[in-house]
Amino acid sequence: MRILSLRLIVALILGITLVSLASSWYEVRAENKAMRLDLERKALTLGESLGNTAESYQQTGNQSGLEQMSQQFTNRDHLLGIGIYSAGGSPEVVTRALDALLSPPPLLLRDALASNRTQSRFMLLHFKPVYMQAVPLHDTDRGVTGAILVVHDATYIRTEILRTWGRTFVRMALQVLVIVVITILILRRNLATPVARVEQWMKALRTGRQAIAPSDADMDFLRPVAREVAPLAESLKRARASAETEARLRNINESLWTAERLADCVRSQLNGSNLFVVSNREPYIHNRSGKEIAVTVPASGVVTAIEPILCACNGTWVAHGSGDADLETVDVSSRLQVPPEEPRYTLRRVWLNTEQEDGYYYGFANEGIWPLCHIAHTRPMFRTSDWEQYQIVNEKFADALVEEIGSEQHPVVLIQDYHFALLPNMLKEQLPQARIAIFWHIPWPNSEAFGICPWRKELLDGLLGADLIGFQVQADCNNFIDTVDHFLEARIDREHFSVSRHNHESRVRPFPISVKFENDDVTPGRAIAEDRSLLLAELGIEATFLGVGVDRVDYTKGIVERFQAVETFLETYPRYQEKFTFIQIGAPTRSRIKRYSEFQSEVTAEAERINSRFKRGNWKPIVFKNRQHNHWEVQRYYRVAHLCMVTSLHDGMNLVAKEFIAARHDERGVLILSQFTGAARELQDAILVNPYDIQATSKAITQALEMSIEDMVDRMRHMRRYVKHHNVYRWAADLVGELCNVRLETRDREISFSSKGVYGND
Repeated sequence: MRILSLRLIVALILGITLVSLASSWYEVRAENKAMRLDLERKALTLGESLGNTAESYQQTGNQSGLEQMSQQFTNRDHLLGIGIYSAGGSPEVVTRALDALLSPPPLLLRDALASNRTQSRFMLLHFKPVYMQAVPLHDTDRGVTGAILVVHDATYIRTEILRTWGRTFVRMALQVLVIVVITILILRRNLATPVARVEQWMKALRTGRQAIAPSDADMDFLRPVAREVAPLAESLKRARASAETEARLRNINESLWTAERLADCVRSQLNGSNLFVVSNREPYIHNRSGKEIAVTVPASGVVTAIEPILCACNGTWVAHGSGDADLETVDVSSRLQVPPEEPRYTLRRVWLNTEQEDGYYYGFANEGIWPLCHIAHTRPMFRTSDWEQYQIVNEKFADALVEEIGSEQHPVVLIQDYHFALLPNMLKEQLPQARIAIFWHIPWPNSEAFGICPWRKELLDGLLGADLIGFQVQADCNNFIDTVDHFLEARIDREHFSVSRHNHESRVRPFPISVKFENDDVTPGRAIAEDRSLLLAELGIEATFLGVGVDRVDYTKGIVERFQAVETFLETYPRYQEKFTFIQIGAPTRSRIKRYSEFQSEVTAEAERINSRFKRGNWKPIVFKNRQHNHWEVQRYYRVAHLCMVTSLHDGMNLVAKEFIAARHDERGVLILSQFTGAARELQDAILVNPYDIQATSKAITQALEMSIEDMVDRMRHMRRYVKHHNVYRWAADLVGELCNVRLETRDREISFSSKGVYGND
């Protein structure tokens, strides 16, 4: 810091000095020029006046008049002396001071006599600066009769210039002194002190002591550094917390999966292979916000789980570029490095036109496969045009993957969800050396229901190109095996849950997805109550008890049934009227699909109907927050709610249930959970309900609100322990670990044996 201050002060001194010297030089030059012009003007006026007088004295032969004139003007206004010379250049009258200096007569005088013109110039006369002017004298009859020489002392000009330079140096010294003092004070106040605070903060972070982050004012001056220091400090904090957690768990013979442990584990399992992830939704989206480009991270458990692996192995994520500024942020190969603040892996974007997006995503995937797999009484729509676009888009992603993989010898590919059912087989045909997994996030229906799809065989063949097919729960694995057995000719090993078709084996395994689990300190009950009161004030309502639901506004989530259960609860237990409010956070989704836009209207109408029936003063039974909420907004609702309702009519897992549990550091709150969710298989301490049974669900609300503290804490503690140990990092580790254990040489050996048999018959 001292060296930096010294360098800055020296630079300021040099800069101020150079600027002052340049300014003073210009000022002195201008002043010197002005004084010279003034002297020239005075000398010209005086020379002309004396010349006229001298001519008249010469014509009359008045020698004494010439002498008197020369003595009269001597030593006036810097006048050094006057000399009157004949036409031949001989002196007639010369003042005493000048006579000693002018011997012989100057060349200037002879030039004036020869040219018959006034001559003047500045010169040194015996090292004395003077301004000399020679004016020819005339006679009407004889022409040039001589000349008068007027000499001014110019020493005063040099003296004044030196004084100016002296004042300049004094002013410059004072300026330097004042600016250096001010600079030192500014540095000490705005740089040295903030840097010292940041230094103490980083030292505390490094040594593991309690650290108070510097204020915004401290970091403002260091804004460019802060952009790098803040993530570094956060990474250090997370790494230290993870290490402490690992050490604590080792002491009690427990093992918790963290991002760091996941990255290290998968890095060793990949054994030098690169990981390629494929999903419809991208992990980073660039959109225009005014004149600037803003980057957002979708709320996704998949991003949370997969990103540490990609960062660890410098992998590649291939996804649909959906942001309106995505194209502006990639290179010519549609790639960019992410995360933006610390690039660690490659995001490859695939571009779709409107026709492709409508057919592949909104059409076949979400009007066809989605309702087909969710038993939620919505008829699947299968159109040939949508199927064609679904094939085209899967081929586009296959081409992009092949391009990204290049000459990679043993790539590992992880495909996400029902958007890419055809992709595994497309990829396997081009890259047989790749190990490929697909994770199907939504439920898999029974074989009879799946048989509705006109292209069921093509979808199954596409999926069986994968070496590993993952589902949320075992029941989905069972349904898939039964579906393959029903529609395809394949060798099925039900003991080991594998399918062999076209000399390729596909393993089928359950991998229940989960959420990230933060190990924060338990929040005091008083803080929760205060936060709840503040939230109610912001919503403009009064209530004693709060329930919360967090869902996309999707017909599979049972939102209407949930509202009806709240209505029945208030009818059956009127003592909770004006006391219980249910807050539904409903993010709009797929509004371009008619069924979704209709359902949005249904939910809104149902909430308004119930509110109009029960609303009293500042209380109403249902608050419908129909907009996107970020992670921290949702966490706030989770923490203050007395209960959380997850009443999906059919769901592969439903991570809302696990997010609610992970958010309850106070070990309070009750989870009401649909028995038709994958989460119900794991979270047996929740109050399990049939969402179609409105009366039973309303009773579950009463049970949750009237549950004893001991029972509530015991249930939540058990569920939190389970979610903590079965978090999203463990899910990713299990999935990628199982895929890395696939032995691809089995297929090659089977093909080889088959070929030998054919040759033998020949």
